[in-house]
Amino acid sequence: MKYQVLDFHSSAVSSEIELPSIFDAEVRHDVIHRVICWQLAKRRLGTHKVKGRSEIAKSTRKIHAQKGGGRARHGAASAPQFRGGGVAFGPVVRSHEYKLNKKIRIMGLHSALSMKLKENKVLIVDDFSLTTPKTKELYGKVSNLLNDKKSTAKISCLMVDKEQNAALRFASANIHNLDSLPMRGLNVYDLIKHEFVMFSKSAIMSMTGEEIGDIS
Repeated sequence: MKYQVLDFHSSAVSSEIELPSIFDAEVRHDVIHRVICWQLAKRRLGTHKVKGRSEIAKSTRKIHAQKGGGRARHGAASAPQFRGGGVAFGPVVRSHEYKLNKKIRIMGLHSALSMKLKENKVLIVDDFSLTTPKTKELYGKVSNLLNDKKSTAKISCLMVDKEQNAALRFASANIHNLDSLPMRGLNVYDLIKHEFVMFSKSAIMSMTGEEIGDIS
């Protein structure tokens, strides 16, 4: 499939490129959902914690006699039913990460890329060269590129280069919903989070079916 390559500075069509077959995959919304849930689970810190019965600083003395008082049987005051007692089955520090097969991760990424292309939300530029890593300069160039395609009031775009682009990263740091990634960092969550995705020509040429789906 041929696709137009735009000049990053003038927004004019500069050439054409053949898109790899991963942009023509079946769109599986269920798989995209699975991959996003997996990514978000890995991000969770899991540092939530409450004190259990054994961690409460209270006396372990039996609070009253077992029999003869007309009251229910109780042990220590650290029991969960008492005010100030420990929490029963409360959250503890743990990892929320779980395993997801590599085949599913690859399928989810290919589905997300194909969905963006079908929605006409993919742009390809010749390169992401900036004279200086200035926010104003980058914002102006991206605004011009999205001028015809823009459907929302604010810019929401993910820029993907072949390698980590330091100037691009610094220039986009202060712009909300404008992020940059190297090709090896491309993932389903960031693709779905942003309305548009913008690739450099070198990033498209470096794509292969297996490499971009290996999210660690």
